[in-house]
Amino acid sequence: MITVENLSKTFATNGNSVVALRDVSVEVQAGSLFGVVGPAGSGKSVLARCIALQERPDRGVVRLDGLNTGTLDGRRLREIRRQLGVVSTKPELIAERTIAGNIASPLEQLGIDGPQRRSRVGSLLDLVGLTPRAAQRPSELSAGQLRRVAVAKALAAAPAVLLADDPTAGVDPEEAGAVLAVLDRARSELGVTVVVTTPDAGVVRRVCDDVAVLEDGTVVERGTVLDLISDPASRTAQALLPAIETARSQAARYDRSADVVLVGFASVGALLPEAAGRFDVEFATIGGGLTRVGDTPVGRFRLGVRGERADAALAWVAERGGHVTYTARGPQGVAAA
Repeated sequence: MITVENLSKTFATNGNSVVALRDVSVEVQAGSLFGVVGPAGSGKSVLARCIALQERPDRGVVRLDGLNTGTLDGRRLREIRRQLGVVSTKPELIAERTIAGNIASPLEQLGIDGPQRRSRVGSLLDLVGLTPRAAQRPSELSAGQLRRVAVAKALAAAPAVLLADDPTAGVDPEEAGAVLAVLDRARSELGVTVVVTTPDAGVVRRVCDDVAVLEDGTVVERGTVLDLISDPASRTAQALLPAIETARSQAARYDRSADVVLVGFASVGALLPEAAGRFDVEFATIGGGLTRVGDTPVGRFRLGVRGERADAALAWVAERGGHVTYTARGPQGVAAA
């Protein structure tokens, strides 16, 4: 587990003090894929460098499995740093070496013998989907492929934690998906704890279990992604859930309208039809839609509800895990909204 406690960091720039982090506290569970999301200048990269022990905070503590890393120096600090793999936004690859050679370089530095080294490199090339490119040079690869090579190189020494700073920056959308899939495989197949920083909430939607949202160096929201999107008022939900656009005339046709967030296969597939049958009401989707968070389907719908027991049906949906926000009752309610 990674525990960050009340981390603060200030930099001096042109004679001025710039606060990068303000009392930041987060917990990253072992084996999870944790997202740190925020705009440029929010402090997410500084936080990643502090966790990677590349930057010392002014105040606060970073603990790795309970170990206070602020007390480390010399040999012990180097040993702990080897447990931390880092993927920067600009992959540091050796132009003259092949892809396999680049991935092997950390193992050479550790003195790993030839057969073990070749076996490890082969496994990592397979993990990142670049076995056919093993003998090529970095100049022959696309931006997304280079990022996957950087991930493989960072994993070469079998770290416990992988920190990827904005791993999809400068990568086209199709290749970005392949980069994120590699990070997910590192977590699921190697058991590595992965921390991803990104300005793109879509990265969180695709691969993250948990998230911390940073603004101006402060954590403004944190939790599991599925819990946060269940609350439509959360920043995470606003960034990830489908938008709702409904004409007033549509809602005015129904006795009641409401916004409903449903999470999971059972809720999305069955909850509304069952409620309609139980309470003899009609549900009509007049806005919103479906998305996925990882492998989990999530729906946000604006529903028009017709029937005498509309409120009871919506209350039943809420009791079973749906998040219901009432928006209007009948034509008068819509006109007043």
